Amino acid sequence: MASPLNVGLVGFGNIGTGVVRALDANREVINGRVPHPVEVVRIVDVDTSPRPDTAYDPAILSSDTDGLLADPDVHVVLELTGTIDFAYELIERALTGGKHVVTANKALMATRGAGLIRIAVDNDRCLLFEAAVGGGIPLIRTLHQGVAANDISAVCGIINGTANYVLTSMSDEGLGLEAALRRAGELGYAEPDPSADVEGIDTAHKLAILATLCFGQDIRLDDVWVEGITRVSALDIEYARQDGYAIKLLGMARRFDDGSVEARVHPTLVPECQSLASVGGVLNAVRIDGNLTGPVVLIGRGAGPEPTASAILSDLMALASGRAEGGLRREMRLCVPRAPKRIRPMAELRTRYYVRFGLSDVPGALGQVLTILGRRGVSVASVEQPAEHGGEYAHVVITTREAREADVQSALDEVGALPISRTEPLILRIEEMD
Repeated sequence: MASPLNVGLVGFGNIGTGVVRALDANREVINGRVPHPVEVVRIVDVDTSPRPDTAYDPAILSSDTDGLLADPDVHVVLELTGTIDFAYELIERALTGGKHVVTANKALMATRGAGLIRIAVDNDRCLLFEAAVGGGIPLIRTLHQGVAANDISAVCGIINGTANYVLTSMSDEGLGLEAALRRAGELGYAEPDPSADVEGIDTAHKLAILATLCFGQDIRLDDVWVEGITRVSALDIEYARQDGYAIKLLGMARRFDDGSVEARVHPTLVPECQSLASVGGVLNAVRIDGNLTGPVVLIGRGAGPEPTASAILSDLMALASGRAEGGLRREMRLCVPRAPKRIRPMAELRTRYYVRFGLSDVPGALGQVLTILGRRGVSVASVEQPAEHGGEYAHVVITTREAREADVQSALDEVGALPISRTEPLILRIEEMD
């Protein structure tokens, strides 16, 4: 029998137990497809109490991280702690100690991943992180294999299942945001504290990783413009639908001819005829634009123990296949940022806009807004006002022609300072994806 690939797992929580259960359930399939069977031989967690719903040898569970790292029989460290500083130190020690590493830690990879990748390459080891973006969707492997020959100009998509479920529920069932989020929590689609999901931070972590891999620049969380969905209302959903759009929380990154990169996360009006608009519920979808392939769209389950376990096990299987002697190390070199970072300011974005104002219901209010927009060089495409309004003020929805972000923001600041302005204007970008 071939020698096994021995895995030391650090972090035995929801995802860690999910990996062990998935390996146990699919052991015959997994080990039948690789020359070296995958075996979890050590588990480390601060909580060493039994996990009765998971099949494992209790003798391999301890709190001894140092012992796991020093064990010569552990070939791969699987990091699932969800921390930043501890995880960085753990992964650094594992790589410099001659072990490969697999992680699902998107926050770590989005903030300090480039440094760890360099450490891996310098030590001729592999740091694999398929599960950090897109859950069960093989995004990173697609970038490194399927479209590796392409010059990629853009990557965008729905990469947070919680936010997508909330927006889908608001659209399909007419729920308000709080009710939709409450439903998501009841179904297990939202964490007890869903702020990272609905405020766009989780999406921004994943986008930073994708943009780094696509464009060869060390793009981090702080480089991404981030807005969440907390101010999107049922009124906005309905207006978008009337005009043929769906509202989706998108992560979007694009490289321009001068080498600069824009990276942004925000709720976006997407034409209903576009593939991303029809992706509902907790599904994720990512579009990759290559110069040889054109648009490539991948859709699948982006979160949860099972999809995440699938991605983690695929990384372990890649190591067990022996490809670390060639292909995987080539892929590691592809991960190393190779160009100076040039982030294009959000102020330079040019697109169309949807803006909702709350204005005092008095004569001339709309005229004041239109005058300011015109003075700032923002051309108006349409103006709509519902028959019903908020009592002391009226909702006014304006869509623009293509405009510059800086001009739109300046106009909104000026409108917001007017006595007739009763609410903070809501701005949504419109993306007409070709």
